[in-house]
Amino acid sequence: MGFLWTIAELLVALVFIIASFLLTAVVSEAYRRRHNNTHVDAPAFFEDPNSLKQVPCPHIHDPAEKYISLVIPAFNEEHRLPGALDETINYLQERAAKDKSFTYEVVIVDDGSADATKRVAFDFVKKYTVDNVRVILLGRNHGKGEAIRKGMLHSRGELLLMLDADGATKVTDLEKLENQIHAVARKEFRLGESTSSDSSFRISDIPLAAFGSRAHLEEKALATRKWYRNFLMKGFHLVVLLTAGSGIRDTQCGFKMFTRAAARKLFTNIRLKRWCFDVELVFLCKWFGIRVIEISVNWTEIPGSKVNPLSIPNMLWELALMSMGYRTRMWKICS
Repeated sequence: MGFLWTIAELLVALVFIIASFLLTAVVSEAYRRRHNNTHVDAPAFFEDPNSLKQVPCPHIHDPAEKYISLVIPAFNEEHRLPGALDETINYLQERAAKDKSFTYEVVIVDDGSADATKRVAFDFVKKYTVDNVRVILLGRNHGKGEAIRKGMLHSRGELLLMLDADGATKVTDLEKLENQIHAVARKEFRLGESTSSDSSFRISDIPLAAFGSRAHLEEKALATRKWYRNFLMKGFHLVVLLTAGSGIRDTQCGFKMFTRAAARKLFTNIRLKRWCFDVELVFLCKWFGIRVIEISVNWTEIPGSKVNPLSIPNMLWELALMSMGYRTRMWKICS
């Protein structure tokens, strides 16, 4: 009996030591990242492969110059990127041909790819000009969150859409998000500025976000998706609920739209660089009181996903950092 008690005491001591070590590591890393919202230094210029001239790099605090910006993070996407870009730019050109007020840009952020992603991206710049397609090179891999953040901070749109390089969500679905943002923005504008005329209305000035959602596809997805991805999804949703609270059924869909005012608040504060940055966006939206509209979108699972069982520890680590950073106020939020 005494031997069993000794074993139990050793196990308790071991658990305590491990828990203390993890807590110390989380606190230390959260403190180290307290100024991490500065992230990677911005490029001073975009490269124009046609004229070999450099184009000044805009910032989210500058006035909008385009109606919409599409930000596409790309890491080793030489095979999936061309098809997605062709479909995206064809759609944008068709809309621009029908409506002269519809102006756009596509910002591709190469997140340190080791394949020909950079060449593929610059081929599209050559074809469609640097005014419509731009490439940001991060040099080394930082993570999807950092790539999107960088693209958002240096886009020119009144509306800013993030979408994945695999084309899992049809680009035409951006109209669903766009229409909802316009409807809600006009409603809020009229309530808040009852004496103003519609001529003073600017969609870029109303802080709103629209999140594409695959929640309506969940039952079918459970039946067709690989078991470990279902396990990841269920476990992740539970942790997200505990970390960022309820309200959004699908935080991880890579199809999200922001007004310029919302993007300015969110992406100057975001600190997480990888898979969990979406959860931080939800947290920050709640902090700033930015209304989030969740909208069902069409979605197809494309082979080549970079999410795997090894992503679990990193996701949990980032969520722990986020919880520690914000709850202890080590991570200051700039308004």
